[in-house]
Amino acid sequence: MPDSSDARSRILASIRMSLGAPSAPEAIAAEYASIPRRYTQSSAADEPALLELFTDRLLEYDAGIYRSEREGIAATVAEILTMRSKRRLAVPAGLSAEWFPDGFEFTVADGWSNDQLDTIDGTLSGCTAAIAETGSIVLQNVPGQGPRHLSLVPDYFLCVVFVEQIVATVPEAFDRIKTTSTLPTTFISGPSATADIEMTRIKGVHGPRFLDVILSI
Repeated sequence: MPDSSDARSRILASIRMSLGAPSAPEAIAAEYASIPRRYTQSSAADEPALLELFTDRLLEYDAGIYRSEREGIAATVAEILTMRSKRRLAVPAGLSAEWFPDGFEFTVADGWSNDQLDTIDGTLSGCTAAIAETGSIVLQNVPGQGPRHLSLVPDYFLCVVFVEQIVATVPEAFDRIKTTSTLPTTFISGPSATADIEMTRIKGVHGPRFLDVILSI
C-alpha cells in the first residue's frame, strides 16, 4: 500500500513548484517560521482555572462531565454505563484493564470493521491531550487510544482525561504532540453535530452523538 505521507509530500512539492515557492526543507522551514503569530499561544492559568474552563466548554457542547480519583475510574465507568444503559464497549489495545468494572463487556476492537463497530454500544478510551479554550479532546493512534474509527463510528464515546493532560490553547496542544505529529490524530469537541442541511441541527453525522468525559484528578 502506498505511503500516504509520501504522496502528500509529492503533491505539496508540486504545488510549491507551480507557485514558484521554495521547495528545499530548510527554505520551507524558514518560510513557516517567518509567519507572524499574533494570536494567543499560551496561558498562565493555573490547573483549577483550566479545569473549570474545560468543563464549561464541554457543558456548552452538551457533553456529560464526571470527576473521579484515579483509583475510582472503574467505579465511575460503571456508574456512567449503567445510567446510559450501555453494556458492550469497544476499547483500544493497551487501555488499562483497571478501568474495566465487572458486569460489563470490554473488547479490544482496533482491527474491527466499521460495520462491526456499528453494532457495539460505544467506546471507552484515554486521550493524548485536552484543550481548555476549545473544549477539545486530542486522540492519537497509540496504545490506549487506538485507530480513529474507534471514536468516530460508535454512537457513544466515553473518554478518560487526566487533569495534567489539559492545556489552555491549541498551540500548546500541538506542542504536546510535536514528537508524534505524523500519527493519525483526531480532535473531538463535544458530541458530533451539524446544521449544514437546511439549518437543522443533527447529531451523530461525523462522530458519536453522545460524549461523556471522566476528569481524573
